[in-house]
Amino acid sequence: MTDAGDQTYQSLIDEALFRPVRSGNAFEDTVSRLLQTIRLGIVEPGSALPSERELATRFSVSRDTVRDAMRELGRAGYVVARRGRYGGTFVSDPLPAPAPAAPLTADEIDDVLGLREVLEVGAVRAAARRALAAAERDGLWSRLKEVAAASPEDYRRLDSRFHLAIAEVAGTPSLVSLVADSRSRLNDLLDRIPLLPPNIAHSNHQHEAIVVAILRGDEAKAAAAMGEHLAGSAALLRGFLA
Repeated sequence: MTDAGDQTYQSLIDEALFRPVRSGNAFEDTVSRLLQTIRLGIVEPGSALPSERELATRFSVSRDTVRDAMRELGRAGYVVARRGRYGGTFVSDPLPAPAPAAPLTADEIDDVLGLREVLEVGAVRAAARRALAAAERDGLWSRLKEVAAASPEDYRRLDSRFHLAIAEVAGTPSLVSLVADSRSRLNDLLDRIPLLPPNIAHSNHQHEAIVVAILRGDEAKAAAAMGEHLAGSAALLRGFLA
């Protein structure tokens, strides 16, 4: 990954997930935001989370709140604390397996998929309309290469990062938060179905078509490629879950 790509994605982290939480539910929202950061792959397994002091500042909560949230995430197996010169709080590797989930209705599945379509087709249209900076173009290629080379165990995390990168270059900062929340809901569905190798290969081909259309500034082709991609995922989810 290029340095430019790192810088592009860092802005996504800052603006989308490490933003102030609601004061009325500070502990619960801090736990939720940290879980979202971990499960979407913003901080990958084995990597260090920001310091307790930095998280408290970014979330606008007390250090005690951050400490309590980290303690509970440690008990649940999502983070591990290490002492010493290179210590800190690190994302567990591997992460815990998802907990068994309650059945969903067809309407609930349709709601998740419908919102995803509105947000992500809109994001890809906006990204294709923009004159992207070199760092943004490099960042998209980096995310594309990562997900294309992903192992089955890492595919969904890197797929999430790819889709979030598109939202980031759409040029509307608040859109990134919306796509991150939508992706968290989508991943709850994806965790319930198997990874199918032919679908992964097809998705990777579609990912490339999306990025090429964005970089060429072809809004119509970018939207069509994203729409086709989302329709394929939706068909699998409805087939397995509805």
